[in-house]
Amino acid sequence: MKLLNKLVNSGIITKRKKFLTVFTVFILLLSNIYSQSFFEYRGYLQNTQTLSFNSILSDILTPPGQAINSGLVLNRFDLFFYPADAWTINAGVRNLVEYGQNVSNPIFQVLGTTYADFITKDEGYFDLTWKWSDGTSYVFYTNIDRLNIFYSGNNLEFQLGRQRINWGVNLVWTPNDIFNSASYLNFDYAEKPGSDAGRIQYYFGFATSLEFVYKIDYNNDITSALMFKFNEWDYDFQLFAGTMLKDYVLGGGWSGNISSANFSGEVTYFKDKENFADTTGQLVSSLGVTYTFPENIYLHGEFLYNSTGKLGKAGGAGNYFQNPYSAKNLSPAKYSLFGDISYQITPLIRIDLSSIFNPSDKSFYIGPFTDISLSQSVDLLLAGQFFFGDDGTEWGDYGQFYYLRIKWNF
Repeated sequence: MKLLNKLVNSGIITKRKKFLTVFTVFILLLSNIYSQSFFEYRGYLQNTQTLSFNSILSDILTPPGQAINSGLVLNRFDLFFYPADAWTINAGVRNLVEYGQNVSNPIFQVLGTTYADFITKDEGYFDLTWKWSDGTSYVFYTNIDRLNIFYSGNNLEFQLGRQRINWGVNLVWTPNDIFNSASYLNFDYAEKPGSDAGRIQYYFGFATSLEFVYKIDYNNDITSALMFKFNEWDYDFQLFAGTMLKDYVLGGGWSGNISSANFSGEVTYFKDKENFADTTGQLVSSLGVTYTFPENIYLHGEFLYNSTGKLGKAGGAGNYFQNPYSAKNLSPAKYSLFGDISYQITPLIRIDLSSIFNPSDKSFYIGPFTDISLSQSVDLLLAGQFFFGDDGTEWGDYGQFYYLRIKWNF
């Protein structure tokens, strides 16, 4: 290890290579210690084709009203290695080829970058994203979004490395998810991104535990918190306190049933560290209700409140670049409403219709989805994402998107 540190300090080995070297050595050591190891994998190959209309981008790249054609070929591997009963090593690898007119998006030139560089920027402490090749109409890259060691024994769990840490309770808006917030609209990334973090959890009983997480990102910013979970009155509760980037955070959540409907909620309060005495802080909260009818009809609704959100026009597509999505920035609006209804027509066909509405600027989103199982391993998805509203409203600048995806699981 001393020799490795000298090489890193001299610039011969980068931070990324150091991490991969240490991780590989650790796996080899475990393999030698435990001869009865076990390995398994799963994955999929999919192609998503997209047509978009009437967005800001389509007016720039094409004559008004003409569609933008783009696509994504994605291959994913999830690898699991079991060197002993209590240990698991997990790696998740994504190989992606994005192609079409969207790659030449001129908005990124204004931001001083390219689409290829933007999409391959790794937010983790370790750079585990590689851009292999790119051109004016395509980019080919690989991303490792899981690479961790997990231990579970008796009442203790420990996990170190790139992992998914989900503290959210609700489906759409998760103010408690201070580590891994991910937009509901990004349906084509079901696994969600991971974080470079360490996590330790101790169970006092079946529903009572104490969990500590320490995350570091590419900018050496820290997000860290301690969470206590317990069950009371047939409800699961969670309380936590810590720091998220430049803020102190305090929050909690719950999930339980009212009659035959599920009722859940999350509340998080953010307070700036540097101006602790001069600011009032920000409160973000969400409430969710879920009900499933015997006829295979599923209903879900959520309400989001952001104390610093806007009551007028919420700003449009520029929010995507100016305010990255996070537990603190789930929506630029003060109030938001979500509704979803789905129906299992047959065991092989499922339809879904969801919507997000900003009651202040009257803009809204509608998303119809049809999922068809063609065989035990092949699925077909027909989907749309349609955004409506005046210029400068939260959803008015995005346009309409049509998706066709075929996916082979193995």
